[in-house]
Amino acid sequence: MRNIFEILKESTEILTQSGVVEPRREAHSLLAFALKKDKTFLIAHPEYGLAESEANYFQNILTRRASREPFQYITGVQEFYGLDFEVTKDVLIPRPETEMIVENALEILQNSDNPRFCEVGTGSGCISISILHNLSNATAIGLDISEKALAITRSNAEKHNVLNRLELKQSDIFNSLNDEKFELIVSNPPYISSEDFADLQIEVIAFEPQIALTDSQNGLTIIEKIVKDAPDFLKSEGFLLMEIGFNQSETVEKMFSSEIWQSVVVLPDLQGIPRMVKAQIK
Repeated sequence: MRNIFEILKESTEILTQSGVVEPRREAHSLLAFALKKDKTFLIAHPEYGLAESEANYFQNILTRRASREPFQYITGVQEFYGLDFEVTKDVLIPRPETEMIVENALEILQNSDNPRFCEVGTGSGCISISILHNLSNATAIGLDISEKALAITRSNAEKHNVLNRLELKQSDIFNSLNDEKFELIVSNPPYISSEDFADLQIEVIAFEPQIALTDSQNGLTIIEKIVKDAPDFLKSEGFLLMEIGFNQSETVEKMFSSEIWQSVVVLPDLQGIPRMVKAQIK
């Protein structure tokens, strides 16, 4: 019966050889998850011997992580804006930088009596659900081309008690919308170019849904469609908040016609990388 100390040492070596970044931290996280304990337990009880069932389960998830499957898909959960979201291989793993969209959306909508917004590409639902969770008077429509992604959004919306305020539609960008207009449209579209996609980590290339990451072209085709069609679905002086790639800000800014939009601002993330477009229509 191997103990925590021995298993952590061995699993760190395995993850190191597999090319996993921060293998020691990942080994601790995996073992804590397998044992349903926190990391302080691992530190305080290095002599704890794993039962056969615990050891077998840990070996299984260690093998998955060594194959470079993301930790979040193994646990099935990712934290975002203070909430836990179910994630599967059908949706992107929420990233901290995307919280910028939620923060800015809340600023825009907080003074409205009955704020209503639309999200293009809901994925896990982390953006829409986080906004709705923080604005009890808000309602939204969530669009995604993937039925499987919409199922995950629905599950997360139920979990966080906002499903009654979130209408979900399968849609290729805005195709399933009628004539409704919103105060705000939010989106984290597939903006990675096919060239840049090839250079991403194995965890991303091999496991996350490609359709949510790249347009398989220059990374700008979906962005361009959203910018072009968003005015048809925005109220007067409504906003578009959209995440973009690190090298796209100048090109994206030129997509916004001054005859239609009164302001276009590109905001940096905490690392100073141009991350989000905030545009207001006339």
